[in-house]
Order: sequence, then C-alpha cells, then structure tokens
Amino acid sequence: MPNPRTAEQQERFKPANAETTVTVRRSQLPLNCPTPHTALWASHPRVYLPIDESPDGQMRCPYCGTVYILED
Repeated sequence: MPNPRTAEQQERFKPANAETTVTVRRSQLPLNCPTPHTALWASHPRVYLPIDESPDGQMRCPYCGTVYILED
C-alpha cells in the first residue's frame, strides 16, 4: 500500500523524468528506475537496469527514457 502521507511531502520528490541524464556510481548498484526519490504519482513500474553489463556504461530506461551513465 502506498504511503498515504506522500501527497503531503511532494516537495521532497522529483518527477520521474526531471533529469534526462543521471550519473550513478558502482556503490549505487543495483540500479533501478524510478529511483527512490521519485514521487509516487509520477513513477512507472520499477525496472532494474544492468548498467554494469553494458559495454559503454550507459542504459536507457524503457519507460521514461532517462539515460543512466556509470561513473568509474
């Protein structure tokens, strides 16, 4: 069940695609989109992105199009 107090705290959250490019570090893996800081109303189904297996260190979310870049 969603947290009923989420609506009271919207200023703490960003929309699902507020940024089109996000840099992540290995310490943040496994990577999933949307991130925990995304507002519940603006999110999509959680999808895990195997960015560490990508040859160029980049992955695009199939739902919102956000591009994640692995920094190392």
